Amino acid sequence: MKLTQYIKELLYQHDCVTLPGFGALLTQTVPIRVNRVTGDFSPPSKEISFNSLIKQNDGLVANYIALREGLNYTDALALLENEIRSWKKQLTHQMVVLPGVGEFSLTTENNLRFLPFGKINFDLNAFGLHRFKRIPLREQMQAAAVVPPIVPKTTNTKSSTMSNENKEPLAFTPEKPEGSSSSAMRYAVIGVLAVAILGASYYFGNQYIQDERIKSTELAQKRITKNVQEATFELGSIAPIELNVAADISPTPETTNDNRISVAGGGFYSIVAGSYRDEVNAQRRLTQLKADGFEAAFAETSAEGFYRVAYGRFKSKRAAYQLLNFVKYTLEEEAWFLAESN
Repeated sequence: MKLTQYIKELLYQHDCVTLPGFGALLTQTVPIRVNRVTGDFSPPSKEISFNSLIKQNDGLVANYIALREGLNYTDALALLENEIRSWKKQLTHQMVVLPGVGEFSLTTENNLRFLPFGKINFDLNAFGLHRFKRIPLREQMQAAAVVPPIVPKTTNTKSSTMSNENKEPLAFTPEKPEGSSSSAMRYAVIGVLAVAILGASYYFGNQYIQDERIKSTELAQKRITKNVQEATFELGSIAPIELNVAADISPTPETTNDNRISVAGGGFYSIVAGSYRDEVNAQRRLTQLKADGFEAAFAETSAEGFYRVAYGRFKSKRAAYQLLNFVKYTLEEEAWFLAESN
């Protein structure tokens, strides 16, 4: 069983990984650290510590082992406890090493001691980031400015004696190379100028990139605003609405003793609430609708002899449809449209 690997995987995801009967490995977040003197940069990380007092099984490690090994929880817990027992037995004569995590050992007082390795950063937010050292710019400039002087070759200053035909001695003294003292200064000046040019290029290059980013952002915002202003939306087709403003001069309906409506001339448009074979039931429904505030009435009897009770009867088809929409979509009640023949 790869218990050490499972522990490392859990340390990436949890702040406390408890080993039953042994102790708990804890992680503590450490923010980014910068040493301005030495130039060392350390990314945010999680440092590991150990607490031997937390031994109660919380099921985290056993559940993870069961998931990775394809076992049930009981078998996984038994494997975990067996591994921990072997650790305790090994600690009596040598240390227990968990590669990538740390090492356990016993002190002279028989207390458990943990030494973390600290080579793995268990902070997922800083995955892939490493420590690095940046040499301060001042030191770089100083290093570039200090150029080792050019040491001229040793010249022979002794006189050379030559004889001519008359045996007359002739002495020659080699000339010293000119400009040997000023060459080092020239190289130093060139180095300083090169560093200054590089620094200026870096600064103005970053400034140019930032300006271009700002311009691109503003241009994108203007384009988005223009697209939103010019955007059109497909709302689909809208059903035509018939506006009938002609005055209704039809005779006023009269109600008979049995609550049936009779109107001289033309048929009615009724919104039917129900159809009943028994007239008593139809009359009961009619009374209920009137109590609810509807101008209910009996509609035209069906061909099968059923009594139709309507929410209302209208000479205007538009008015009938308005009531139908109100009943079906506002009151959410059952109703249907009926065009009466008389």
